[in-house]
Amino acid sequence: MRPKSPFTLLAAAALLAGAGAFAQIEGGRGVAPIDSAGNYEVSGVSVDVAAKTADAARLGGWRLAQRKAWVQLSQRLGAGGGLVSDGTLDQLVSGIVIENEQIGPTRYIAKLGVLFNRARAASLLGVSAYADRSRPMLVVPLMVSGGVETVFEQPSAWQAAWARFRTGNSAIDYVRPSGSGADSLLLNAGQISRPGRGWWRTILDQYGASDVLIPVVRLYRSYPGGPIIGVFQARHGPDNDLIGSFTLRVGSAAGLPQLLDTGVARMDGVYQQALRSGALHPDSSLSPPPAPEPVVAPGDDSASGETLAEIVGDTAPASAGIPIVVQADTPGASSVANIEGLLRGIPGVRAATTTSRALGGVSLLRVTYDGDPAPLRAALEVRGYQVSGTGQTLRIRRAPQLQLPNLPPDTQPAG
Repeated sequence: MRPKSPFTLLAAAALLAGAGAFAQIEGGRGVAPIDSAGNYEVSGVSVDVAAKTADAARLGGWRLAQRKAWVQLSQRLGAGGGLVSDGTLDQLVSGIVIENEQIGPTRYIAKLGVLFNRARAASLLGVSAYADRSRPMLVVPLMVSGGVETVFEQPSAWQAAWARFRTGNSAIDYVRPSGSGADSLLLNAGQISRPGRGWWRTILDQYGASDVLIPVVRLYRSYPGGPIIGVFQARHGPDNDLIGSFTLRVGSAAGLPQLLDTGVARMDGVYQQALRSGALHPDSSLSPPPAPEPVVAPGDDSASGETLAEIVGDTAPASAGIPIVVQADTPGASSVANIEGLLRGIPGVRAATTTSRALGGVSLLRVTYDGDPAPLRAALEVRGYQVSGTGQTLRIRRAPQLQLPNLPPDTQPAG
């Protein structure tokens, strides 16, 4: 057998390296968020119902959970806690979350969560469905277990817990990557310790966010299958600033998902408290640098003449506009084209193109606009959108339509 030449060996090594790079970005290394909608959620509703059959007992348990959850939700929103009919509840409930259930031949015992449609429930309770939320925050969940730091390099139980978390009741506008595509290359354990603002601005612009949150959990196992201690740290910003920390413990490895789910909920509370206290203040260094001012050489008559002409209004300087990132819900392909057309029809918009399309999720559009973003925000609100975000990153949602009650016809007109 002839020995391989050095050139052949180098070529084979290059092919293997290239194959490894492609393999690193192929497939998903995480879990997509299961619910990013703004539903009202009531969790931990306990039911114990007996009936003639198991199916009847389960249906009765779900009915009872809807009633209990509605009373809790109405009390939470200050509406008094009155009951409504089961038919009305069926129109308001978006889903039932099974936290724990035991099904017998004639009995159903469970702990359930109930999701209510925000617009319909708010209309019936007479409260505003609008929720004032933070600027879009990119979530980079870091898990340290056995000395190994993991974000999206491989599937992580911590990232899966963040994907299970329902953000409808939170004041934080979370941007949760799913681990697909280039997520494992852009968002890794090494990126957290890089303070370079230029690269952070590139990443945040890629995901349509204006800041970064770094929830960290360190897992300590006593022995395989035994108790697990989780040390949680809520960190923020490219400088990895510590906001708060806490510790949780579970008795066995089987309880790890429950430990992490509880940790996510507690960490969301820490971030919300930091938002209310002003600790999540925007980092000015993450904003794009201002455009450099033109340098005018002393004694340049042509430059001074042009400036004078601009002052008196004889000539108008050309403006390239400012880039604005718009995040919009796009349930289908037609909604992407509709939003692009809407933006292009607003005065002052030079161009509107989709840079990241996510059918059934949130797509990113790049808008070139002449002037300050405030008039663009006002124009979108006039057209029926709720606009959040600051600066050159805007998040738009369709404003909920209030449902008017069906009034009986007026059979005895006055006059």
